[in-house]
Amino acid sequence: MKILVATSEAVPFAKTGGLADVCGALPAALTRLGHQAAVILPAYRQTRYCGLDVHPLGIDFIVPIGSKTVAGRLLESRLPSSGAPVYLVQQEPYYDRSELYGENGHDYVDNCERFVFFSRAVMEAIRLLDLEVDVLHANDWQTGLIPAYLRIEYRNLPRYRGIASLYTIHNMAFQGQFWHWDMLLTGLDWKYFNWRQMEYFGKLNLLKTGLVFADAINTVSPRYAQEIQTPQFGCGLEGVLEHRRDALSGILNGIDLQQWNPAADPHLIAHYNAESIARGKPACKAALQSELGLPGRPRTPLVGMVGRLTEQKGCDLVTQVLPEWLETADVQWAMLGKGEPRFHEALSELARRFPHKLAVRLEYSEAMAHRIEAGADIFLMPSRFEPCGLSQMYSLRYGTVPVVRETGGLADTIVDANGQTLAAGAATGFSFREDKAAALSETLRRACDAYRRPEVWERLVAAGMRLDFSWDHSAREYVTLYEQTLARTRRSGSAGAPESLAAR
Repeated sequence: MKILVATSEAVPFAKTGGLADVCGALPAALTRLGHQAAVILPAYRQTRYCGLDVHPLGIDFIVPIGSKTVAGRLLESRLPSSGAPVYLVQQEPYYDRSELYGENGHDYVDNCERFVFFSRAVMEAIRLLDLEVDVLHANDWQTGLIPAYLRIEYRNLPRYRGIASLYTIHNMAFQGQFWHWDMLLTGLDWKYFNWRQMEYFGKLNLLKTGLVFADAINTVSPRYAQEIQTPQFGCGLEGVLEHRRDALSGILNGIDLQQWNPAADPHLIAHYNAESIARGKPACKAALQSELGLPGRPRTPLVGMVGRLTEQKGCDLVTQVLPEWLETADVQWAMLGKGEPRFHEALSELARRFPHKLAVRLEYSEAMAHRIEAGADIFLMPSRFEPCGLSQMYSLRYGTVPVVRETGGLADTIVDANGQTLAAGAATGFSFREDKAAALSETLRRACDAYRRPEVWERLVAAGMRLDFSWDHSAREYVTLYEQTLARTRRSGSAGAPESLAAR
C-alpha cells in the first residue's frame, strides 16, 4: 500500500508537540511493515538545522492563492530510522520564520494563507513527483483543506482517481478558525461556505472542513473518539462528529522504542531494564535529585511532571494541591515545562518557599525530560482532556508509575490500582475521574501509600514495563484502517460527507 502523510510537523524536521512524533514515527513503522510511506510538510527554518540532508529536487510550481499566484519549490530528505522519503514544501516568505505557527503568544496573521498554500502544494506534489498514492493521510487543521481539494477539484483527474483520504484529529481544541473573507484564499466556491461544510458561526473552520470532506476520520485513542462526540469534549463540533460516527474511529499512538529506552538512553547516568531496574533506577533518581538541587533521599517519593503548563494539562489542579503537600508531606517534586504565566508565577513562588521539596524548570529540555522519566518514582498527568498522551507511556517503559485523570488516551493506557486489578496483575498506575483538586490529592495519597509498600510497587512497575506501546502495533491498526477506507471509497466512487446535515 502507498501512503502519503501530509502534516504541518514531523520529527526530526520540525516539532511543537505530539503531532510531530506521530508523523515521524508512523511512516517509519509503515515502511518496516513493507508498505510505501512518504511524508510531506513545510520547509520551515527549523528544517535547516535538523541534522539531515535536505536537498532541492529542481521542481518548482505555482498555485493560486485567492486572486494571486504563489510560487514554491519541492525539497527532499529521508526519515533517519527507515529511509522513507520526506518531501518539503519551500516558500520562504511563508515558512522561513522563527516559529511554526506564531510568536510571543500570538498566531501569525497569515496562517490561513500559509496552510492554504501548503494544502494546494500537497495536491500538486502528487502530480509533479509522479507519486502513486492509495491513501492521502492528512493531520489536524493545517491540512483540513486537503480532503476538500481532493473531493472537489482533483478526484476525477487521472492520477488522483481512486485516492482515499483519511483525516486524523490530534486535538479538537485547535481548529484553524479564520474570518469569512479568508474563504477567498482557498479558491473554492462560496457555495461550500455554509453550516453543513466549511462555515462555523460565521467563520471559516479548517478542522470542520477536513471532518466533512474526508473519506474516513480517526483520532489518537479509542476513548477520545467517543469523547469528542459529546459537548464536553467536542469543542462545538460534536454534531459533525456524531453525524459522521460511522466513519470515525480511534487508534492509540505508539512511542519510539529506540528513543525512549532506559536500557540505552544516552541522557541517563545509568541504564536499566525490567530485570536490572533495582540497580539502575535508584542511580538515575539520585542523579536527578543532585541535578535539581533536591536532597538525596532514596526512599522519599519523587513526583515528576513534564509538559505544557496549561489548564488543559491540569496545572490549576496541581497548583491547588501543592501548597498543602509541600507543607505536610515527605514528597519531592520535579516539574519541567512552560505555558501560562500564572502557572509560571505560582510554581516559581512555591519553589522559592520549598527549595528542598520542589524543583521547577520553566523550559523544555529533551534531555531533562528523559532524566525525569527515569529518575522520578511517580509521573503526574492530571489532564482535563488528553487525546492520547505519550508521557504516560514513556513513564511505564521507564518504570515510573503514572498518576492520571481518566480521560482520552490516559484512560486507554493506565489501569487504576485497586484490590482487584492488583490481584490480577493488571494494575499499572493510579487514576481519578473528577477534575477536582480533592480527587487529585486523594489519588496522589494512594500512590504514595503504595510506594511505601515495596511488594505492591514492584508489581505495578513490572506490569507497566511489560506493556507493548510500539509503533509497529499501532501501524498495523492503521494499515487495516487504510485498507477499509480505500475499499469503501473505491466501491462507492465518492468521498466524505460534503452534504452533511450535521449540526454546527
